[in-house]
Amino acid sequence: MSAKPDIDHLRQWVGRTQEASDIITAQLVKGLRATLFLDIGNPVAGDIAPFTTHWCLAQPVAPMSEIGSDGHPARGGFLPPVPLPRRMWAGGQIEFIDPLRVGDAVTRSSRISDVNLKSGSTGTLCFVSVEHTITTPRGVAIRERHDIVYRDMPAPSDKPAAAPAPAPAGKIREAHMADPVLLFRYSALTFNGHRIHYDRDYVTKVEGYPGLIVHGPLQASLLIEFAARQRDNKPPAKFVYRGVNPLFDGAEFSVNGNETDAGLEVWTANASGAPTMKGTASW
Repeated sequence: MSAKPDIDHLRQWVGRTQEASDIITAQLVKGLRATLFLDIGNPVAGDIAPFTTHWCLAQPVAPMSEIGSDGHPARGGFLPPVPLPRRMWAGGQIEFIDPLRVGDAVTRSSRISDVNLKSGSTGTLCFVSVEHTITTPRGVAIRERHDIVYRDMPAPSDKPAAAPAPAPAGKIREAHMADPVLLFRYSALTFNGHRIHYDRDYVTKVEGYPGLIVHGPLQASLLIEFAARQRDNKPPAKFVYRGVNPLFDGAEFSVNGNETDAGLEVWTANASGAPTMKGTASW
């Protein structure tokens, strides 16, 4: 078991800021379109990029000597040094204001907005919330809150988690295959070295999962693009989402949706129909 986080120490990171810039290239857009099962086309300057292209931009780059055992940069720096070994993308909220386009110079301004502890069925959880503002020369394009969760490794005596119950079938649905190539492509696009997405020995023998884990932002990206297609490719003004169960490779998964009075309820589900990420899109 890891040491219990010192919340007073970790909350000293609240208010820390960071800024990074990048440029949206046609090649990046082609790769992301292909990975999100979109028409690749021949993007040129001014074309609208996939709505979550900003998750591929200006990712932190650390030397190999500073990479931790999980493939992430060593703890500390901008994000607080939470002493829990498992790190996952928990969810968040996005406001789409102005589409990102090929050729845009993009700046991301980030701020740690909260750090708190919770107790779950698997032990202590530490949640870190980061607020981002994405701007281009035209002004603010995206505002978002990104929630990260840290948790402990399972103990040898822990019982496997019960399989989640399947969700009712969505009235709108599409299916894809979760395979290692899809995960590799998304890791490469986002410069994500987290070993849970490509190292089967690590994810099964060290972190105790049954397979490679499909990225949270990849699932969220598919949900957002899916929602936009139901509105003539107009992205939601607001998208709120959260991960509810891990999605593993090796089987088909689905992207689902149901219309509601508030907008569109969307979710990804594994081959058994159990939801893995849920979201609400509103326009």
